[in-house]
Amino acid sequence: MKLRKLAAGVAGGLGAAALGNRLLSWKTGELDPALEGEQGTYRWRGFDVAYTEAGDPDDPDVLLLHGVHAAASNKEFDQIFDKLAKTHHVIAPDLPGFGRSDRPPLTYSAALYTAFVTDFAEDMTDDAACVATSLSGAYATLAQHQSSPFTRLVLVAPTGDTGPRRTWLRSLFRSPLVGQGLFNLLTSKRSLHFFDNREAYSTEASYTERDVDYQWETAHQPGARFAPASFVSGYLDPDVDLGDELARLDIPVTIVWGRDATVSPLEEGEELAERADAKLVVFDEAKLLPHAEHPGPFLEVLLDELTEEQRETGSSVTTQ
Repeated sequence: MKLRKLAAGVAGGLGAAALGNRLLSWKTGELDPALEGEQGTYRWRGFDVAYTEAGDPDDPDVLLLHGVHAAASNKEFDQIFDKLAKTHHVIAPDLPGFGRSDRPPLTYSAALYTAFVTDFAEDMTDDAACVATSLSGAYATLAQHQSSPFTRLVLVAPTGDTGPRRTWLRSLFRSPLVGQGLFNLLTSKRSLHFFDNREAYSTEASYTERDVDYQWETAHQPGARFAPASFVSGYLDPDVDLGDELARLDIPVTIVWGRDATVSPLEEGEELAERADAKLVVFDEAKLLPHAEHPGPFLEVLLDELTEEQRETGSSVTTQ
């Protein structure tokens, strides 16, 4: 009798999860572009990769690579995209598995994203500067070692290590019923608010309800859980020491950090800048996304870096 009740409870729970997953999929519509500009598609290894570009094609190229998390997209740059396009030709893709790009049920990896950044930069830009955040900073660094597509890197809280690899967790999130249900919980609006408040932004005033709505929409597109499944389980971390890789670069590198960052504390940025002999710019009252929290000052720093013709050797620290 107890076993029968348990089986009935499990069946009921799975049925409720299936119904909940289906209702959410019905509620979510097609994702609109997050950035204003010319919308394009880059065909790569079977993926249709969405991107937005703006600005005069004759101006210097700047490639913007968003960070990696459960609700990632190129919307991360919406506070600086239009203004930067006034002086530069700017292009911002949604990484494969995120945003408006294809999200097939592949086993996503750091090698895949490094190859994508390398190929996209070679095919879509010319002597570009690259602005990349979190794990994308590691992919851009490795792409530079492979084919030297960039003239300089501006890396926002770059990292190559988000935690240990856990195969069981990746498999759990990839599972069709339970995994989808868990991912829906992880990307509920309550959870997104919690992450934004705890890790991404220093104050609630730094983002709006529309930002959370877009995060929710992008996290509930078909196939949205597959790339994050590899992220939360550590499989999007490259097998390199990021400090060593940065130190080997022969192009200018600027590292940007939020002073109040918790998931990637400032001490990590200071160590990376010292090892890479790079300039470190620290933004007060900011966490993971200083370009979103302080777009005006960030843009001033970025434009200064993009137009600087000579750089003094030796690492230095600037506070904004």
